[in-house]
Amino acid sequence: MNILALAIWIAVIVSSVLLVRGLRRARPTPTGPSAGLHDLSEAAFVVGGPGTVVDSALVSMLGDGRLVVGGPGIVQVRPGARAADPAERAVLQAHAGAPSGWLYQVRYAAMCDPAVQEVGDALAARGLIAPPGSGRTWRRWGLIQAVVCAVWLVASIPLTVVGFALDSGPGVPFIVVVAPGLFGGVVVGLLCMARARNRVTPAGLRALLALRSAYVHDRTPHVQTALFGLRGLRDPFLRQQLVPAARSTRLAAAQSGARPHHHPHTSSSGSSPELLPVLWCAMSDGGGGSGGSGCGSSGSGCGASGGGCAGSGSSCSGGGGSGCGSSSSGSSCSSSSSSGSSCSSSSSSSCSSSS
Repeated sequence: MNILALAIWIAVIVSSVLLVRGLRRARPTPTGPSAGLHDLSEAAFVVGGPGTVVDSALVSMLGDGRLVVGGPGIVQVRPGARAADPAERAVLQAHAGAPSGWLYQVRYAAMCDPAVQEVGDALAARGLIAPPGSGRTWRRWGLIQAVVCAVWLVASIPLTVVGFALDSGPGVPFIVVVAPGLFGGVVVGLLCMARARNRVTPAGLRALLALRSAYVHDRTPHVQTALFGLRGLRDPFLRQQLVPAARSTRLAAAQSGARPHHHPHTSSSGSSPELLPVLWCAMSDGGGGSGGSGCGSSGSGCGASGGGCAGSGSSCSGGGGSGCGSSSSGSSCSSSSSSGSSCSSSSSSSCSSSS
């Protein structure tokens, strides 16, 4: 029994050390002096992926009347409405490609627009968020370690009884010897699994907190949505329109007829290509966005399949809970929308979950 106990301790320690080191090396590091967030769209992406970016644009356009509600869940564009940034331009293009005007379809199509997807590419290049799938290996490793240690912890009870039956002399019970190591293995495995699911890096979280501090006195609805997701939106009318739209991401993905495609994305950790129709879904895997990141919190992923996106397992980022569903994070993705903003055809987007 002593040899078995020693082998268990060595296995748990070695596995935990390799897991922690691997996870640390897999996380991207900030690069250059521009590692902070440049605007509210980037903050929204950290909070909840492309879903929160589009939510913020929708709040702004609904708030100032450029978009009007023409019926339950249906929006119309006022004549002459202009976009103030790429996210709003993606919304207008998505609406033009969705004749029915259903808000959830417009939202989904805008999420998959290359201009919105490229926000994630820029953040990943600066080390503020991790690319989808970069923590998948370590997330699985952590889960397996936690499960195996838990199984051994339960198995140590009958082994202790057997040990007492075979050895009548005084000695420390087997379970007392191995329980601390096995319990520690469970804790380390679960903590590392949780960290691997979080796509927002420490530098990204610091940048988000810094931008929140800069806007601490700004209660404008679209600013609060960008910084906190839909949970930061207090306007009851806007919540009534946007929350159901965020929850209908899977339906929009199914209606778009999305099919998985291989989109290679090489991360700093050397991850292999992933089967993701839209690479940047909700921060599924990661960060914790709120309000609509399936991967994280309420369904803002990009599609019906893929890691960490709607329908898969992530949502979604950094703040509170996120999304496409994950995603996952991380997140929490469908290939294209009727508007033609398929990630697979996006030009400079790296084709671009709920992890």
